Amino acid sequence: MHDDLAFRQRIDTHLHRLVDEEEAELLRLSSELGPLCDQLRSSLTRGKRMRAAFLYWGWRAAGQPDCDGVIRAAAAMELVHAAACTHDDIIDDSRLRHGVPTARAAFSAGGAGRWGPGDDSGTPRQDRSAALAMMLGDLLMGYAAQVFATCGLPGAYVARTVPLWSTLLRETVAGEFLEVLRTGADGVPEVAESLEVARYKTAKYTVERPLHLGATLGGAPRQVMAAFTAYGLPLGEAFQLRDDLIGTFGDPAETGKSNLDDLRDRKPTTLLATTLALLDPHDRALLDKTLTREALDESDAALVRGLMDGCGARQRVEDMIADRVAAARGALDSAALPMDVRTALGGLATSATARTL
Repeated sequence: MHDDLAFRQRIDTHLHRLVDEEEAELLRLSSELGPLCDQLRSSLTRGKRMRAAFLYWGWRAAGQPDCDGVIRAAAAMELVHAAACTHDDIIDDSRLRHGVPTARAAFSAGGAGRWGPGDDSGTPRQDRSAALAMMLGDLLMGYAAQVFATCGLPGAYVARTVPLWSTLLRETVAGEFLEVLRTGADGVPEVAESLEVARYKTAKYTVERPLHLGATLGGAPRQVMAAFTAYGLPLGEAFQLRDDLIGTFGDPAETGKSNLDDLRDRKPTTLLATTLALLDPHDRALLDKTLTREALDESDAALVRGLMDGCGARQRVEDMIADRVAAARGALDSAALPMDVRTALGGLATSATARTL
């Protein structure tokens, strides 16, 4: 039987070993790189290791045994995730993640403020903390490739995943790019467009592509790859939809992050798009007026949450989550998978979407 805690500890062991080795190498270059080492370690300290688990079970679905090589390959997915989170926090100007300062906030608190010639108001144009955090994100993505390529599995196994890595990165950047383009944009966000962002920004790299990477490493047949798409896409979308609800309705004391950021930025979430589609003209005007305030506060957010609840948008998103989880489970039921794989993926479907943080 798969032990989730033992699995996470195995992933953490590889990640902590990487940090120890890279910290020594970085400090050998310069003692001034200490803050970079601190944030490298911080970015890999916490996590449910869900993406690693999906890669692992993709491998096992191909009939391959548990081994240290696949654990190391799975750890690479957590480095991809840490890189994506670091870049996302810069884009969103988020100050907290999991209850601790983001890399950008930590660098800023450490004295890495703004620099460069100011504009007419005297405000420096360059944000040093954002630049440092961006480099950390780039470093993490580089480590992901390194860890995966040197995981210890046969070179022929690793080589056949190269196209998938390119696809994963392309899709993730595309989703983030589309979200940035559409955030705060004029007009009413469409539900279909919001789901498109969720699919590429989160759903694919969280569930479908890790499964595909593991299955491809293990030499799984096309039928397994197709089953993982049928399972992974709806589950990945459900994961992001839950994240959207948590981002607005979650308790910061539990989630460790602000529940105002998505509203302040007018993120084109499916929750917001659904709300705008359901509100009557009067309430839609009230919502628009509230979201466009320069200093949206908790009382404004409470009003928005009330509108989302009152028009049924929150429940509509809950229903969308339930529908997608059912579709994912249906794909599992119709696929020829080993029983332990089916059981593990069923459990991951629950933990990915029935969470509060």
